[in-house]
Amino acid sequence: MHERQFSIQPVLPFRLDLTAWALRRRPGNAVDHWDGTTYQRVLMIEQGPVLVSVTQDGAKLDITVSGEQLGPSVQPTVRAALDQLLGLSVRLDRFYAFAERESRLNRLVVKFRGLKPPRFPTMFEALANGITCQQLSLTVGIILLNRLAERFGPRFDRRRHAFPRPEDLCEVKSTELRPLGYSVNKGRALVELARGVTSRQVDLASLVELDDQDAVARLRQLRGIGRWTSEYVLLRGLGRIHVFPGDDVGARKSLERWLRLRKPRDYQGVRHVLTRWDPFGGLLYFHLLLDRLNDAGYLSECQSVS
Repeated sequence: MHERQFSIQPVLPFRLDLTAWALRRRPGNAVDHWDGTTYQRVLMIEQGPVLVSVTQDGAKLDITVSGEQLGPSVQPTVRAALDQLLGLSVRLDRFYAFAERESRLNRLVVKFRGLKPPRFPTMFEALANGITCQQLSLTVGIILLNRLAERFGPRFDRRRHAFPRPEDLCEVKSTELRPLGYSVNKGRALVELARGVTSRQVDLASLVELDDQDAVARLRQLRGIGRWTSEYVLLRGLGRIHVFPGDDVGARKSLERWLRLRKPRDYQGVRHVLTRWDPFGGLLYFHLLLDRLNDAGYLSECQSVS
């Protein structure tokens, strides 16, 4: 086993602990691991699976990459992946300035200052997360994603796996996902997506060139993809931080609680409420997620969160 170490200077302010929690969402997440000081994930690079470990030392991040083979492309490849996963280059100056003029929002932002908007490393993983978590509690969705990674993801060691790539799932029969807890329709959607990507009949990379409306329309042509999954992918896959997935039941309830709304809001009602914080709906989404996780006691080890 070989190791490569280097450091990254993220755009400040940055909190690894808060951003890791926004990425992993639940303490049982086995793909994105956080132990209170170190964020870890297995990534697939040209030479095979590598374990990436990240710690924060003041204003810099210390990175350790472990793997059987570590070629010259390891550092730039891992750096690019972490930049996307942890939002390292995202500048939030406009958002912070905006929040200072909104007292309710500012209290939330100050509480979680340093949170960056995380993204999945690939569009396929973003869609797989969306498909898996449809109409399930987030806790159950994470359990299914863990099982998927353990069964089909490239293996780093006995306990740790990378998230499956399209080529890891394209030869799988959809019925093989049933023992993992996937419904028939979700299994078909996931395997069909993997086959479409590997055969190049589905071009996920081109989504970045489309506006929100066209991207949603393109995504909804895929099996099993509706409005919620499409908007979820715009935020967590494409990094469009103005998008608040309005059909997200948990996020909607958090918004209603935060605003102390007496009546539940439907999708259009959520969109109407969010116009006040346009174009930062996605950032509000992540801050409300952390607020909910904090209330559940998951952020107890994070400093200066109360």
